[in-house]
Amino acid sequence: MEIEDGSGVQDLQPRTSLGAPSDKSTMVGLDDELIQILEWLERDSLLLDTLSIVGMAGIGKTTFARKVYDHQRIQMTFHIRVWVTVSQNYNERKIVLDLLDSMKKLTDEMHKETSELKHVLYQNLKGWRYLIIMDDIWDMEVWNDIRCLFPDDKKRSRIMLTTRLETVAVHVNPRALHHMRFLNDDESWNLLCEKVFGATINDDESWNLLCKKVFGEDCCPRELNQIGTKIAKNCRGLPLAIVLIGGLLSKSTKTQSYWEYVVKNLSSVITSNDDQCKRIMDLSYDNLPPHLKVCFLYMGIFPEDYEILVSKLVKLWIAEGFIEPVTRKSLEDVAEEYLLNLVERSLILVSKKSSKGKTKTCKIHDLLHQLCAREARKESFFHVTDMSLNGLPTDISMSHVTDKNLQSLPTNFISLRRVSIHPNTETNCVHAKSLQPSTVRSVLNFDPMLHLSVEFLKSRLLRVLDVNSFDFPTESFEFLKLVNLRYLACVSGAREFPSSLYKLRNLQTLILHGTESSFHLPLEIWRMPQLRHAHLEKVNLPDPPKAGVEEEHCLTILEDLQTLSNVINFRCAEDILRRIPNLKKLGILYVDVRVDWSDYYLNNLARLQNLETLKCLFDVPYPPFLQNLTFPTSLKKLTLRGCFLPWKDITIIGSLPNLQVLKLKRNAFNGLVWETKEEQFLQLTFLLLEKNNLKYWKADHIHFPKLQHLILHNCRRLIEVPRGIGDIPTLQKIELYYCSDSLVTSAKNIYEEQCDLGNEVLQVRIVEMTHDE
Repeated sequence: MEIEDGSGVQDLQPRTSLGAPSDKSTMVGLDDELIQILEWLERDSLLLDTLSIVGMAGIGKTTFARKVYDHQRIQMTFHIRVWVTVSQNYNERKIVLDLLDSMKKLTDEMHKETSELKHVLYQNLKGWRYLIIMDDIWDMEVWNDIRCLFPDDKKRSRIMLTTRLETVAVHVNPRALHHMRFLNDDESWNLLCEKVFGATINDDESWNLLCKKVFGEDCCPRELNQIGTKIAKNCRGLPLAIVLIGGLLSKSTKTQSYWEYVVKNLSSVITSNDDQCKRIMDLSYDNLPPHLKVCFLYMGIFPEDYEILVSKLVKLWIAEGFIEPVTRKSLEDVAEEYLLNLVERSLILVSKKSSKGKTKTCKIHDLLHQLCAREARKESFFHVTDMSLNGLPTDISMSHVTDKNLQSLPTNFISLRRVSIHPNTETNCVHAKSLQPSTVRSVLNFDPMLHLSVEFLKSRLLRVLDVNSFDFPTESFEFLKLVNLRYLACVSGAREFPSSLYKLRNLQTLILHGTESSFHLPLEIWRMPQLRHAHLEKVNLPDPPKAGVEEEHCLTILEDLQTLSNVINFRCAEDILRRIPNLKKLGILYVDVRVDWSDYYLNNLARLQNLETLKCLFDVPYPPFLQNLTFPTSLKKLTLRGCFLPWKDITIIGSLPNLQVLKLKRNAFNGLVWETKEEQFLQLTFLLLEKNNLKYWKADHIHFPKLQHLILHNCRRLIEVPRGIGDIPTLQKIELYYCSDSLVTSAKNIYEEQCDLGNEVLQVRIVEMTHDE
């Protein structure tokens, strides 16, 4: 359990009793993981079983497996221990020979057929308790071919594999996967010290003793210690990076200036000084199919350590044309499959998950980011610059490029396809030069201080434009000539877009944030049939013109529109909803409503039969028309705020057959008592209750049979969490933020009861109110 009162956090985690290892581990960190693996290998199951160690390149899978293999407990448990390295170039005969060689059963006379060698191997394993470690497997066919070589004599034999590919691990045994974690800051620092100085550092006294040994002094400059911890931290917990930089530092002059240089240029220092690191990282990239290579390389267009919003990444991939259409699947679904494939290959790291359990944000490790940047330069895939446009090909500053003279331009000029502008803390530039070459396809700006002018838009081939702000001309709109634009994300200080917006006929994604209190889109937004996603902030979306009023405004069906979010005072009239029949995500904010509420027709929401996510927020007092509100049965996620609905009406929501996530934010419901009914919320996995006047919540485990995650936020009148909630078999986490003392006590009691019943899954997190709240 985790308790926070402003001064600290405490976790209530499952109470387990793992014994200490029988001998002292020389590996820095991961001792807990080592114990878990040893216990799995030694458990009582008589049948032959397999376990896979999964993780990205350089995370220490082989080192960890070797530690297991050499452990004294393993040597005492298994009669035979066999190690074989498989790698990418799979050769069945070589694997068999390597297995026999590891067992000391290979002789010079063994010039036999592969089938005979297999028989020899099988016979030498039969009747013994053995441990086979197969290191670095890349293909599930390897397992299919060699599985029959290992007899199952019910001797508690085990096979352990290491792989970068989760798909391989799942194929071998989906129930036994161990994902290698990154080292924490302390473990990273200790590993670095071991590689640089030959000893670990646990405290100031150890540091001083080490300095005396290394430098012949009682201590060295404290700055070196501080820089060293920063170097270790900047390795992002990857053992390969720490070991390589540690080896480099151990051979170099131990001066503050050099260490400062290293900490500022860590990734490039590692890759430029170690060919082995390049080879290890490149293997993962080289193994990718072409359609995943471009998606992975694109990750380098984001700044280092940037937390990438998956929904944005997917839209960018689609706009760039990376996603191959698949029958009966949307481009977004295919893109998410690509992302999952890269995650399973340990190339992309999941940072946060959404309430629906999907990947919400992701990152790539700095060394993989460096790989992307290196390959991108090689292939002219994209160019990274800062606000001064440093680092771009030297001849991009040509003042004018036309279709006629395009063929005569230098090759490096023509290859300028994508430009990514990153922040540069070392420059004082406040304006960017113009980007004028007509070959630019994409411009992405990640510098919040950079204010780009619309004048740089000279490329009619531009597909992606992601910038912070524009200086819109008052009359002419240069960017409307960008007929190939598929993705536009910007902040605007203007009051309205021009009516010629529809000329961006290929636009798929529009992300628009207005700075004025009222920003208006033109009616022509409804004449853009390619539009797939519209994310609008402080933007008013007009009602579409009615069919037949004018010939040019004939009814246009936006069949591809999937997302329409943060729309102000959206009217759900039937003629409007008919134009967006395939909408999957809708977000509405009602503010300053001055007309008859019935004009908004919210009961028509049920007509959106493909709607999966709905957010409906009210910043108005007591909207009376919400009584008897209905929702489409396709709904999977629902967020409400400010509706002031009576708790008896929640049965309408509870009866939704596909609802998985429910977020009831500030005053979504009003009343002191919520009595949950049976046969409700049958698919619900996530429930948030926030800032309401609820006092008594009557519920049992049968009411939320699939609930996994419960969050109570600012529920200061609620007396207790229903005791039966703890008995829900799927429940994994309860979180309380700034709730009443009695509610906190009830959550703690549930946790203790579940621990006593042997429930090792449930976690409880509590952030308590401070005394002045």
